[in-house]
Amino acid sequence: MTTVHFVYPHGSAISCPDAIGREVGRRLSNHYRVVHYEWDSAQVARPGPDDVLLGHPHPAPWTVFRRSAKQQGWKRVIILSPYCHGDLAQVAFLDPIVPRCDLYLAITGNHWYSSAGHSAFSHWFPKMVHVDLAVDRADFPVLKKRFKEPGRRSFLYIGHTAWYKNTAYLSEIARLMPDTEIGWIGSGVRDIPGLTALGRHDFSGPGAKHVISQYDFMLTVGRADANPATILESMAWGLIPVCTVQSGYVGYPGIPNIPLDDAPQAVEILKGLQFLPQERLNEMQQANWDALDTHFNWNRFANQVIEAVESDDSPSLAREPLSRKLLLRYAALVSPYSVIRPWVLRQMGHVLLKGAKRCWQW
Repeated sequence: MTTVHFVYPHGSAISCPDAIGREVGRRLSNHYRVVHYEWDSAQVARPGPDDVLLGHPHPAPWTVFRRSAKQQGWKRVIILSPYCHGDLAQVAFLDPIVPRCDLYLAITGNHWYSSAGHSAFSHWFPKMVHVDLAVDRADFPVLKKRFKEPGRRSFLYIGHTAWYKNTAYLSEIARLMPDTEIGWIGSGVRDIPGLTALGRHDFSGPGAKHVISQYDFMLTVGRADANPATILESMAWGLIPVCTVQSGYVGYPGIPNIPLDDAPQAVEILKGLQFLPQERLNEMQQANWDALDTHFNWNRFANQVIEAVESDDSPSLAREPLSRKLLLRYAALVSPYSVIRPWVLRQMGHVLLKGAKRCWQW
């Protein structure tokens, strides 16, 4: 019987990343023997006959996926992890790992996948398979059954304050909408001026559900966000998610988009949502529930993983120019996720990376 050595967080939390490891692992176990590993473990998984290594590499080179992928004898080696090329530092560390793998199951939004072939990671594209995120609707029950009256509707940001979440833009939007309530569930290293801080919440508890039910829209304005799970969670609750295209999702009838770094235009769109008829909001809400039922669910997600495990596909990478390889190695070195993070090197790296992205052709 095939053993799948699965490297992914898999705790009991209903939120990602634990939900990914737990839900996918449960479904894999219907077909294979599954051995779980935490993604930051220093173990080495050694292959037996017919064994598959699957999961999320860690930036640190001494961790389980990276050490195990070097072992000889695997039937398949498959990456399953988030992907976003809006920020080289998020995934540049994968560049020396992808060549050792048969496929890269990229957990990402349709915006990022559709443009991956023209990005700094285009040489990976032959090995990439688009895997949309998923949610269990039982964990995120309907909370919003009726929207507030036009002009009184409110927005909710759920997340932290890392730079790629672009929370300064939220503050700029809030400044232009002083009479509109914009709440914030989460925490970070800084405040988000203009937003009402509601603290951290366990979404499985009644307190969080009560807070969320007071809002009509979920607002997220990421600059380089693969596909935040909060968008799907909000859809399940019945809130209408509103996001920048750079949050991954584009072209969905129930997910309005606002432009990146154009606060006046974003405010015009948000004001338009304030005054949409209830019937139109109900239609968007239903479209989102339909999308969760038919596509953004764990059965579809796990089936894509199983297809990759059963497949013989192992495409060759496209050519990677030496200049790009050097840039990606440097991006990985100075990344906030790197294990080598001296302050001066990071600051120098940010300047050089900005210049390189403007001047170098991929």
